[in-house]
Amino acid sequence: MSATITIYGIKSCDTMRKAMKWLEAHSVAYSFHDYKKQGIDTVTLKQWAQNVGWEKLLNKAGTTFRKLPDSEKENIDESRALALMVAYPSLIKRPVLDREGEITVGFKPEVYAGLFVVN
Repeated sequence: MSATITIYGIKSCDTMRKAMKWLEAHSVAYSFHDYKKQGIDTVTLKQWAQNVGWEKLLNKAGTTFRKLPDSEKENIDESRALALMVAYPSLIKRPVLDREGEITVGFKPEVYAGLFVVN
């Protein structure tokens, strides 16, 4: 029986395309959740944050974060970060791979190879 795999992100993101191409090349079945179109809820983000930490989820290097007013960026804690990520899904690092509750943030071929049996 195969694991249920969902990859979360934004279709237009280059890193997302690389991750999905890797999954397809290695015959890993997955479903794609575009949180720019489908949104993301606080409950899901809280679960991810418990799993990997909110700091790892928040993309501070991206344009969306840099464009936020300084008042939004100062003294960020978990609840504020989660609220910002719900309001601006582009703030979530990509991709987020959910393998039956096991969360992996970002894409590195060697990490994905360790998650899946690669022939």
